[in-house]
Amino acid sequence: MASSSSTFVLSTLFSSCPPQSLNPDKPKTPSLSSTRQTLKASTFLKSNQQPTFHPIPRNQIHLSRKFRTFITVRDGSDGDGDEQPVVGEDSAEFVLSKQKLSSWIYFTAILGTVLFILNVAWLDNSTGLGKPFVDAVSELSDSPEVVMLILILIFAIFHSGLASLRDTGEKLIGERAFRVLFAGTSLPLAVTTVVFFINHRYDGLQLWDVKNVFGVHELVWLSNFVSFLFLYPSTFNLLEVAAVDKPKMHLWETGIMRITRHPQLAGQVIWCVAHTIWIGNSVAVAASLGLIGHHLFGAWNGDRRLAIRYGEAFEVVKKRTSIIPFAAILDGRQKLPKDYYKEFIRLPYLSITALTLGAYFAHPLMQAASFRLHW
Repeated sequence: MASSSSTFVLSTLFSSCPPQSLNPDKPKTPSLSSTRQTLKASTFLKSNQQPTFHPIPRNQIHLSRKFRTFITVRDGSDGDGDEQPVVGEDSAEFVLSKQKLSSWIYFTAILGTVLFILNVAWLDNSTGLGKPFVDAVSELSDSPEVVMLILILIFAIFHSGLASLRDTGEKLIGERAFRVLFAGTSLPLAVTTVVFFINHRYDGLQLWDVKNVFGVHELVWLSNFVSFLFLYPSTFNLLEVAAVDKPKMHLWETGIMRITRHPQLAGQVIWCVAHTIWIGNSVAVAASLGLIGHHLFGAWNGDRRLAIRYGEAFEVVKKRTSIIPFAAILDGRQKLPKDYYKEFIRLPYLSITALTLGAYFAHPLMQAASFRLHW
């Protein structure tokens, strides 16, 4: 099983931190009572309105998802030992009746334009800057492992650096313009790293070879498949990713978030371990160490930014979730709803499943396309 370029591109491009927006009049987060459990909700408001708070009756708590309200709970439970009220947003929610055909037409047009510009300005060796960039980095070392790490480091600096500057950048140029700057910088660097990895994945020192061991291919394939389900909860809002809708910062709490607060980190670790086992050489080890290191920083940076934006609401989510998958569930901090499986039977997850299968069968096409670039 060869490395998946689509996995690498999407996981690195959208994984360090969730989409964020800046609201200059952001609502204050309700405080937590130290003596008794309190329930409060603060509604998202337009930027020219002052925040107001409205009490929500207990029997209406779960309706808050529709209005994207925050419910702050002292101990992370609803008081009767059953399902916890949702503080953050319902991830992977897709309501067909709320979709606008015009928005998806714009999305298709923007995606086509971005791919055309990427090809002309970066990928095409006769007009783009990609090959000169790779050649310049390759001159720094004769070791493919070192070059691999340098490419990941360059991507991480720009990707996480711009994410950290997002609040300031959105104040200066607006949410949509900053998203274009962010994606326009991150995407070419991510694609470059992917192409280099595919073309040089067998150049390093072979450390082991278990391809012919019974069951290894099936284990690696299954691990890679599962990693996709962890990697993309922050890219469910494709219209925000493409800046068709105004990009926003989301405090997700359902679906995969109940298993781990940083699913991109978990998914990247699974992906890296699976591909390192399969390839078994020093280039794969270097790439995995670089990617996992970047995602560890992204998890810390993401928590930092969410804490600044959401205050005590994030602290509630943090208390009843975990970085290590299933840890909060096993120690009782996360109580799964009885119909938890329904949070996965949704179009975004079904789309990811289809794309994962497609990416596996498209491996030969990805490898051929990368080889033709001669990077």
